[in-house]
Amino acid sequence: MVAPPDPLKVWPPQALWLVRRAWRSPADIASVMQRCQEAGFNTVLFQVRGNATAYYESPYEPWDEEYRGKPPPFDPLAVACTEAHRRGMALHAWVNVMPAWHGDAPPADAHQLYNTHPEWFLQDQQGRRQPLSGRFYVSLNPCLPEVREYLVKVFTDIVRRYPVDGLHLDYVRIPLDEAPGGSDYPCDRRTLSLYAQATGKRPEQDRPSWNRWRTQQVTQLVWRLRIAMNHTRPGVRLTAACLPDIERARQDSFQDAPAWLMQSLVDLVFVMNYTDNLPAFQRRQSEWLRATGGAWIAPGISLSVPDRKTVKAVADQVRQAQAWGRGFCLFSSTVLFADNVHGRQCRDALRRIMRGVAAR
Repeated sequence: MVAPPDPLKVWPPQALWLVRRAWRSPADIASVMQRCQEAGFNTVLFQVRGNATAYYESPYEPWDEEYRGKPPPFDPLAVACTEAHRRGMALHAWVNVMPAWHGDAPPADAHQLYNTHPEWFLQDQQGRRQPLSGRFYVSLNPCLPEVREYLVKVFTDIVRRYPVDGLHLDYVRIPLDEAPGGSDYPCDRRTLSLYAQATGKRPEQDRPSWNRWRTQQVTQLVWRLRIAMNHTRPGVRLTAACLPDIERARQDSFQDAPAWLMQSLVDLVFVMNYTDNLPAFQRRQSEWLRATGGAWIAPGISLSVPDRKTVKAVADQVRQAQAWGRGFCLFSSTVLFADNVHGRQCRDALRRIMRGVAAR
């Protein structure tokens, strides 16, 4: 086993989101890790869970559907840890938290959560499950204690069995991006009963209270996970990708990441600060710093927003992130390492910036 890097040398993170299905073999993983090192990254967020399916040997969830129910001849996460550590980089296992299926049809695997625990998925006020769609995920209901317990078990297992340096949470909210108009999630009988027990109310009686309670359930999940990780492997970093507008995130997605930071539930938040506009980029960061008293906030920088981000915009934002001194993360590997003009120009600009930082 290759020794992991010194935690102080890979913090703050200069990171890249490495998306699933961007590789097919151990050689592919080694190659992309080499490119990450050459580009100047000290941390890779390696996606291992997309929709309650795994890119590692999980005792709880089936392999991703691209493997058609059969394990591949290698363990992607184990290979990724070795290849990142061999190059002095930290490896954080990136998991989609709530999403549990994506597609127009149910999963063919009888052991997938969509089939084994239909009661765990979001239901609206008419008792209808969140509809399947090729556009967006259907998701688990974090207001159910059994769902939170299950997710903590799945994620703690990764931290226990693999030499990851961190766990990175994505979609740690109630994701309603494609929810049908007029729907309210989650409104299954069990969730409404839990809410009534806690507040003595029905959702329609006090919408602010209903929103706060749902937000608290997501925070409860993060709190439980933090405790479990501290018990399992103290020192492993816990980070989260979060929506950029703090109030809209609370009201629309029930995500209160400033509270997580203020309570030391996460070590760092990557704000998905996806914009071409440098003043807007700076303003969002300032709002987060004010809301958290200067906590560990790092920008997530998109390479392709809204359609094709200019290389100058990327470079300006990376330089600004370096000046802030809390790290950054680029989205994503598929854009940065694409064999096209934009990808090559982004790589060249990043190398120049990172060499300048190293020289200082």
